[in-house]
Amino acid sequence: MTNRTRLVLLVVTVPILGYTLVGGLLGSVVAREGTYQHLRVFEDVVSLVTNNYVEPVETESIIRGALWGLAEGLDSESSYLTADETKIYTSGSTAGEVGIGLELRRQYYVQVLAARDGSPAAAAGLHAGDFLRAIDNNPTRMMSTVKAHQLLLGAPGSAVRLSVIRDNAADPIELEVIRGSDRSANVSGRVLSPGVGYLRITEFDDDTIRAIESTTDTLKQQGTERLLIDLRNTAVGSFRTGIAAAALFTDADTLVIRETSSVQEPFSGTSQPATIGWPVVLVTNQGTAGAAELFAAALADNDRAESVGLRTAGRAAEQTLVELPEGGGLLLSSTQYLTSSGASIHRAGVDPAVVVQGPLPTLGQNTSKSDEDPVLDRALEHLTAMPTI
Repeated sequence: MTNRTRLVLLVVTVPILGYTLVGGLLGSVVAREGTYQHLRVFEDVVSLVTNNYVEPVETESIIRGALWGLAEGLDSESSYLTADETKIYTSGSTAGEVGIGLELRRQYYVQVLAARDGSPAAAAGLHAGDFLRAIDNNPTRMMSTVKAHQLLLGAPGSAVRLSVIRDNAADPIELEVIRGSDRSANVSGRVLSPGVGYLRITEFDDDTIRAIESTTDTLKQQGTERLLIDLRNTAVGSFRTGIAAAALFTDADTLVIRETSSVQEPFSGTSQPATIGWPVVLVTNQGTAGAAELFAAALADNDRAESVGLRTAGRAAEQTLVELPEGGGLLLSSTQYLTSSGASIHRAGVDPAVVVQGPLPTLGQNTSKSDEDPVLDRALEHLTAMPTI
């Protein structure tokens, strides 16, 4: 192995071993002999590639690929970021630019986690589970969601081209989506049928708690005695807000459990008693993620609500950016959430009491909401059959 190769390996592996030895994010407190054995194997593989591959290979490229694979093998939220992507992540969005209303995750390619109500992405028929194989002709196979989000941003009214794969289709569908900031309200409500209120939550932000209280007060004045809460494609928001929202509905001692590599911390409700006591049915799908999952898990695991629809996304972890000497970074899931009974939410998701598959929107066609909603109809039926408190 050349001195240059050994130097690159040293630059990459020393910080990793350092975090391991001090009990950091990348390993246990005590370094095991097996760890060094695997690092020796890695060094041998790098040497074999550089000396035997048919074409010249830059050692830096091998190391980047190895770091990418290291993070990709953990979960869909952890990733290796290049120096440019690390700058994008730490600097935030560019002023004046807008996207198309997509929340993303990684699953081999960049994958749609959810499309926001009223967004250009929803109007184009994009749905949870769709794969974005390319964004403006940039392949996403080795692309982080940080980079993908940046490529989706642009001036309002400009177009972005997407190559989309749905299910097991052999050929991608090419879409052109116009960027825009159109979006629905975070919380809205209406009377769905006599005595039944409908609450739609699209995001758990700083105003969500107040909006839920205000909307349910209005529904109460309109005669509501039961409540449907629609969490489909709700994938944005603060985990703590999701937990606080659950406390409006239950006085349970433990709503969820926050877990790190060293400790578990139960989250209880606020000091104020729960104010909403109606029978509740939640409507979920594979786009229900993050704060919405914690909200659903807190109510379902404490027997405060039942859910109808599909299993949630299983995206219940918080990430920490570990910056590397060469300017890149490792975005690692450092905290995950469990149900009050200790079951994992991250990766596992929250299973519904009643499984109902709704129709998929058609790609490339304007999919304004139809009056037909079989999932909501089944949820209403389930709610009506529940006894009042």
